[in-house]
Amino acid sequence: MGGGPAGMAAALAARAAGVQDILLLERDQHLGGILNQCIHPGFGLHHFKEELTGPEYADRFVRLLKEEQGIEVSLRSFVVKLTPGREISYFRPGALEEVRARAVILATGCRERTREMIQIPGSRPAGIYPAGLAQKMVNMEGWIPGREAVIVGSGDIGLIMARRMALEGVKVKGVVEIQKTSRGLVRNVVQCLEDFGIPLYFRHRISRIHGADRVEKVDVVRVDDNLKDIPGSGFEVPCDTVLVSVGLIPENELLEMAGGEIDRAANTPVAAGVNLTSVPGVFACGNACKVYDLVDWVTRDSALAGRMAAEYLEKK
Repeated sequence: MGGGPAGMAAALAARAAGVQDILLLERDQHLGGILNQCIHPGFGLHHFKEELTGPEYADRFVRLLKEEQGIEVSLRSFVVKLTPGREISYFRPGALEEVRARAVILATGCRERTREMIQIPGSRPAGIYPAGLAQKMVNMEGWIPGREAVIVGSGDIGLIMARRMALEGVKVKGVVEIQKTSRGLVRNVVQCLEDFGIPLYFRHRISRIHGADRVEKVDVVRVDDNLKDIPGSGFEVPCDTVLVSVGLIPENELLEMAGGEIDRAANTPVAAGVNLTSVPGVFACGNACKVYDLVDWVTRDSALAGRMAAEYLEKK
């Protein structure tokens, strides 16, 4: 379940390990998952030993899938039910399908945390977006979210979007990070912020968003070691757009539906090892298992999940 880098790597590895009948379900109209909107370079340095963009990395695996016999790909297929007995119900255009699998690999990825999850006070105007949604808007739809932006959080998507917005002519007023270090890769801090002269405010947070129909400005305040506001340290930043990059939540609702044990703090499977779940015959890989920094490591561990599923079937 899931046709991103994790799902494709797992399917190919399972096929190479001898599994004859594989169904790959993807809810989007294209394979590739999040890679399709990541048009920046930096992918494949470890796996392919060359620098690729996200769509180029995905295309390598799409080509491999097309060459394989025994892997059926079903696009625009949304899974709505998974039982402990590995019975799957999914919608595809024009039909509701039901299948029973001998083994299931969950490669369902993550969703983004939102403004409400970090409780930023203020009004609810237009112009507030998760950074990943803004990335899809700019890179795939050709829409510019705004003209003056502030980014909350220094996750990799937020850092990359700071650069992307700057390249599109948007004035990026700064990246506001409540911690004392960035949560993104060092190379992204250098290439996306320092090289473009974008300020990074450590130990700061947005204390309020102002605006009626559209964002007008934000209040930024410095925090102490206990993350409490420091009186007199606040300042205003005029802007019309706020991008929120404050982490990812693994999509494991299907595993929970199947009776799998979930770590509530991280929304990840509780299991004895990587790619395992508490439900026999159900495996999890990629960002559904844990949040990765690099897609190369997603590919490596997801291929392991495919081999683990093949071993499980062989034993059964």
